[in-house]
Amino acid sequence: MYEDFVRDRITQLRLKKGVSEYQMSYDLGHSRGYIYNISSGKSLPPLSELFAICEYFGITPSEFFNTKTEHPELIQKALDGLNQLNDTDLLMVLGLINRLSK
Repeated sequence: MYEDFVRDRITQLRLKKGVSEYQMSYDLGHSRGYIYNISSGKSLPPLSELFAICEYFGITPSEFFNTKTEHPELIQKALDGLNQLNDTDLLMVLGLINRLSK
């Protein structure tokens, strides 16, 4: 069950990013069939490689396993930016979010 989730999630994120299995394998420094073997159920990535895959997609491992967030890479970029703001600016952004979400 968890194995299927990992395979499906990698495929989902890869398709959203618009890269082929071959390109992703190459970008991660593996042979051309690496991601295909994961997607087809022949293998699973070790934990260290799962971290590299998360980094490739610009998400945290927590975001990898959270399927409720539609655009985890954008949420992470927003959080990175928010962490650099002072309290006044954070309150201003929060007000904007509240206004837009109505």
